[in-house]
Amino acid sequence: MGNSNKKSPTTKLTKQDIEYLKKHTNFQEEAIKEWYYGFRKDCPSGQLNRTKFISMYSQVFPSGNADVFSQHVFRTFDTDGSGTIDFREFLLALHVTSNGTPK
Repeated sequence: MGNSNKKSPTTKLTKQDIEYLKKHTNFQEEAIKEWYYGFRKDCPSGQLNRTKFISMYSQVFPSGNADVFSQHVFRTFDTDGSGTIDFREFLLALHVTSNGTPK
């Protein structure tokens, strides 16, 4: 994680990750940790790929055309263009979608 474009899954959530996410989201440390453990349970590699994302999104919105829309959403959340979403990108995206602003 970090500012590097290179992604390598981490086995744990670092203090640096927590501080960054506290600063850039409205989540407190405990909530960040809870989201992290849920993310790692669903994505043991630490990376959420496009196929898994579309599958998860389709379950949340079963009546819509989740495939096309979720592909656009995925590209938006994959801020470094790596083809996967790591936990930091995931939580930032969650923050944006729940607060309605990309700031």
